[in-house]
Amino acid sequence: MDWDWSVIVEYKDLFIRGLLVTIELTVVAVAVGMVIGITSGFMRISRNKWFIPAKLYVDLFRGTPLFLQILFFHFAVLPTLAETFGLEAPDAMISSFVALSLNSGAYIAEIFRGGIQSVDQGQLEAARSLGMTYPQAMWHVVLPQAFKQMLPPLGNEFITLLKDSSLVTVIAVNDITYAAFVTAKNTFVRWAPYVTAGLMYLVLTTILSQMVSYLEKRFQTNRY
Repeated sequence: MDWDWSVIVEYKDLFIRGLLVTIELTVVAVAVGMVIGITSGFMRISRNKWFIPAKLYVDLFRGTPLFLQILFFHFAVLPTLAETFGLEAPDAMISSFVALSLNSGAYIAEIFRGGIQSVDQGQLEAARSLGMTYPQAMWHVVLPQAFKQMLPPLGNEFITLLKDSSLVTVIAVNDITYAAFVTAKNTFVRWAPYVTAGLMYLVLTTILSQMVSYLEKRFQTNRY
């Protein structure tokens, strides 16, 4: 086993860049995914037939591998759109943002739908009987209760997304995994770069897990 840690010092700038890119990808994908997920979640619980595409979107992105989605958007969808509208081909970061955000949005949509449906329908009916409009009842009565149910799976989704962001290495995005790969390839040292990358992911996921745990305790209420 080759534990030459000097290569990490030599390529530290690459790892720092990889860390920042990984965080950037995760934050943007989570933010955009939340917007897409909440919108699609509301459409999923609606009885309006025009919202059927929301189910197709969720099934499509949950039923196909994220790895394939990244390749599909980077090498097929986005280049075709750029060529059609006479634009420059998007770089790998844009493709990564699109793929990760849409994938995350599909899972968040189901989490959101499940959280709302876990709240007793009588809560909504009681709020409406008090004179609240449907949006007011959802915002002031249903969503606060649903959020407590959604928090644990949302936290798991964010942690999963952070780890899955490593897949963008396949299109040469300079994330943590890419930094480890380049270091190992250039120096022929295998253990140190990949162990370093693993530790960096572990630290990030641990921090995120602690944040989620804090929020869970903050919103925890006595069920009895």
